[in-house]
Amino acid sequence: MPHLPSPLKISADAKARLAILFLAKNALWEGDIHPEDGNHAVYHREMREVLEGLGLNLKLTETHDILFDPPAGVDFVFPLLNRAGFFNSEMLVPLLCERAGLPYLGASPILRGLSDDKHLAKRAAVEAGIPTAPWAVYRKGAPVTPEKLPEAPRYVIKPNNSSASWGVQDARDWEGVAAAIRCIHEDKANGGQDAIVEPFLDGSDVEVPVITMGGEPQILPMLIFRQGDPSHLRTYYEKRDLVDRSQKYSLDPFEHPAMTARIAELTKRCWEEYRPFDYGRFEFRVNEETGDIQFLELNLNCNLWSQKVFGRAAALAGWTQGELIETVLAEGLARYGLL
Repeated sequence: MPHLPSPLKISADAKARLAILFLAKNALWEGDIHPEDGNHAVYHREMREVLEGLGLNLKLTETHDILFDPPAGVDFVFPLLNRAGFFNSEMLVPLLCERAGLPYLGASPILRGLSDDKHLAKRAAVEAGIPTAPWAVYRKGAPVTPEKLPEAPRYVIKPNNSSASWGVQDARDWEGVAAAIRCIHEDKANGGQDAIVEPFLDGSDVEVPVITMGGEPQILPMLIFRQGDPSHLRTYYEKRDLVDRSQKYSLDPFEHPAMTARIAELTKRCWEEYRPFDYGRFEFRVNEETGDIQFLELNLNCNLWSQKVFGRAAALAGWTQGELIETVLAEGLARYGLL
């Protein structure tokens, strides 16, 4: 288990002095599982409650609108509105904050774009010498032809900027791949998206949560989505608890010293491209039988819910959920000289 410094604290003076804008799609949600957003609404509710419990001077909003005209009386933005229903929406909040001159949590717009574009993130990983399976990107409006498709018996096709595996499909031949690409390109509900295609890799996903403390990234305990069926493709509905997934996989501590050491080394190579980013989750596909490790993707400004990777990892490190969130926020505030 990685050794972490003590959690960061925000002084009572700073809590009283600074107005924090919490921006999330379900920031005002009071219920349980949302019919469309699933457990994401519960996550946003919990985040609001944790921030309120820290005694912050908190303001709440569920849309970007407040940022178009620079809001008065806001000192810092804590944004969780990533998927907003249109192409490349992940970049809008940090762009609006830059336009308004408002400090905000997380990476800059250009780094958010680099990390959220899975194709570009994989290219950066390859450049850093990180093992990465071959892939092909099919931009919306560009030709959809088979020449650049890597050889594989089975493919995974998903939006190139996806989160929570929405739109993910699999196929075993070019006809199936092409149909899945068209489906993603023509998905009007999400504005139409670029598609990425990669070989399906047997194994499980190891999640590497990273936070920055004093300007230096720190790796929290790693976890593994260990699958009952290694050939199963996890879906959006499973990740959002909209269907029963209890028999398909479990989120467990990853306790394989040799592989965790190797993954930590690869993660450190990867994060240099994105500093400063405050917090992010790096993901690798591992085969515990063969020892094979392949970079998959990373997610900056990722899910911090207590029931997901970050919250579970913090608990393994001996931190409470409140200590995790206060540390992440304190680091962002300190980076802008607000503490």
